[in-house]
Amino acid sequence: MIYKDFQGMKLSMLGFGAMRLPVINGNDADIDREQAFKMVDTAIRNGINYFDTAWGYHSGNSELVMGEALSKYPRDQFYLTSKFPGYDLSNMPKVEEIFEKQLKKTGVDYFDFYLFHNVCEMNIEQYLDPKYGIYDYLMEQKRNGRIRHLGFSAHGEMDVLTGFLDAYGKDMEFCQLQVNYLDWSFQHAKEKVELLNRMNIPVWVMEPLRGGRLAKLEAPMEDKLKALRPDEEIPAWAFRFLETIPGVTVILSGMSDEEQLSANLATFEEDKPLNDREMEVLMGIADDMMSRKSVPCTACHYCVSHCPQGLDIPYLLSLYNEHILTTDAGGMGFIAPMALMAIPEENRPAACLHCRSCEQVCPQQILISEVMSDFVEKIG
Repeated sequence: MIYKDFQGMKLSMLGFGAMRLPVINGNDADIDREQAFKMVDTAIRNGINYFDTAWGYHSGNSELVMGEALSKYPRDQFYLTSKFPGYDLSNMPKVEEIFEKQLKKTGVDYFDFYLFHNVCEMNIEQYLDPKYGIYDYLMEQKRNGRIRHLGFSAHGEMDVLTGFLDAYGKDMEFCQLQVNYLDWSFQHAKEKVELLNRMNIPVWVMEPLRGGRLAKLEAPMEDKLKALRPDEEIPAWAFRFLETIPGVTVILSGMSDEEQLSANLATFEEDKPLNDREMEVLMGIADDMMSRKSVPCTACHYCVSHCPQGLDIPYLLSLYNEHILTTDAGGMGFIAPMALMAIPEENRPAACLHCRSCEQVCPQQILISEVMSDFVEKIG
């Protein structure tokens, strides 16, 4: 197992994510406890010591199962992480109630790591609002030793990230981001990681395989990678990419069965970062993947001045591209809907009049009105 230093601790670089545990009959709320316990045992036996759960995973049952699975091990043998569920705005006044329930559900006296969960456009205002007391309460729990290390996860754009860091950055010990070779440019992960590096805030990675999208590629793409590393499995390339990125400390993988766990354990037996040529080929594959699925908007903003509704068309198209790339891979596609919730209704895709004025000035000749209709249909 590869280990990374964090404030005098040795953290397994491969973290056990408990969002996609094995379930019974496809019911996300009904975790297969026997299989989940077996996976935790295998993980610990093979050197994983970082376990990540959250209030909402598996309809609230992930914390219960992970707490029980880890209860037979000495408390100093593992690091347990959970999060405050600010993705649901109704939770904002309940930080104390939820935190106490989380400790009870997991059966521990403290969390090694705890996060402001999913800082994004939808909730940044509430997270920063002192009337909810979230920051004050979590800092108090840290002083009391019930939170050993405090951080945050973020899915928002760069302005959301900088806004949160401007307010709380001095107290954030780590940041969990969606980073993979597809999102390195697509979600501006490169700029976000560089910002965190400048602030000396270590990076925790979520969605390294982008919900499975990077576990299997089209044959010509796989052939390019096999020519460089014949013995490297395709999913491993996503992890090798992250091993190359400065600041990355923990890489979370939501593994659903023993086969996935075993494959990841084999990958993390040895640190094998990419060289310049390998990185170049991988980035070329990412560009190819995005060009095939994405609307080719260059954000020139010619369209905006011609829209009678005043829609921020480039931003809406970027959200559309995010949603398409995620849902085409079988993912839930929650980022775009959450971002849209932060926009007034009159500025959302459904407000498009289909007058096609924007299309007349689009250098890329994008059929914007049709994209807006498709977006509305896809997000309901």
